[in-house]
Amino acid sequence: ESIVSSTGALSLKEVPEKMIVIGAGVIGVELGSVWQRLGTQVTAVEFMGHVGGMGIDMDMSKQFQRIMTKQGIKFKLNTKVTGAKKEGGKITVSVESVKDGKVEDMVADVLLVCVGRRPYTQNLGLEELGIELDNRGRVPVNSRFQSVLPNVYAIGDCIAGPMLAHKAEDEAIISAEGMVGGPVHIDYNCVPSVVYTHPELAWVGKSEEDLKSEGVEYSVGKFPFAANSRAKCNNETDGLVKILGDKHTDRLLGAHIIGPGAGEMINEAALAMEYGASCEDIARVCHAHPTCSEAFREANLAAWSGKAINNM
Repeated sequence: ESIVSSTGALSLKEVPEKMIVIGAGVIGVELGSVWQRLGTQVTAVEFMGHVGGMGIDMDMSKQFQRIMTKQGIKFKLNTKVTGAKKEGGKITVSVESVKDGKVEDMVADVLLVCVGRRPYTQNLGLEELGIELDNRGRVPVNSRFQSVLPNVYAIGDCIAGPMLAHKAEDEAIISAEGMVGGPVHIDYNCVPSVVYTHPELAWVGKSEEDLKSEGVEYSVGKFPFAANSRAKCNNETDGLVKILGDKHTDRLLGAHIIGPGAGEMINEAALAMEYGASCEDIARVCHAHPTCSEAFREANLAAWSGKAINNM
C-alpha cells in the first residue's frame, strides 16, 4: 500500500504526510494535485524538462508548473529515479539529475508510480491469428480500424494515438458505421486533451513547437483570466487562454487554456477547428456576459486583430 499505481492512489486508507510521484505527466499532476489539496506534501519527479506530458505547449507548461508550484507541489525535472526501498514504514527513493548526475535520496510515506499505461494486448491470442503488434504492443490498423484480418477491428488504447476515452469513443462510432458501409473520418488534430487539476489545463490542435517544426507562420493571442469578470467574481483568476492562428489565413490552428472550466471551454475550440473557423469568426460570435468563455473570445480577437478589448 506504500508503493501504488494511479489505481491504488484512489484507495489509500489515510492521507499520507509525504508523497513522491514518479512522472509529472497528465496522471501524475492530476493525482499529485488531489493529494496536495488533501494536505499531503507532494514532490513530482520527472525525467523530461517540463510538466504536463507529451503534446503540451511549452509556454503553457511553464505557466501550469508555476501555478501548481504556488499551490504547494514541488517538481524535480530532468531527474530520473534509480531505485526505491522500504525502510521502517517509509519509502526511500533514489534519484539522479539527468544534467549533472547529482544523486539524492528522498523519503516519503507513499510512492506513486505514474509513468504511463500500456495497451492490453498480451495473452489475447492475437499472435495465433496472425495479428502482429508494433514496438509498443499496439495493433496496427487501417483508416477503417481493420487489422491485417479484415474482420478483426481495433480501437482505443490498443492502437496508436493518445489513450483518451473520448478518442476511443469516436473511433468506436466511426468503426461501427464503417462496418455497415458508412464513411469513416476522424481528425486527430481536433481531439482535445484535458488535465483535470484545479485550475484545469486543456488544449486542442497545434502547439507553438508543432508550428515551428512544420515551418508554419502563425499569430498568437492571449487573454488572462485575471481580466475576466466571471473569473474575478469566483476568485479563480489563475491562468489564461492562448490562441494560435495562421498568420496569412487567420485559420484557428491551436487553442490552449489554463483556468476555470478549461475542459468545458476547449470543446468550443474543437468545434471551431472541425469547421475550419478563423480567429475572426470566433471573435465576432457574441458570448454571454459574465462568463469565463469570454476569455476565449478575447484571445481569438487578440490573435486576429492584435489586441483584445478588455485586457489589462
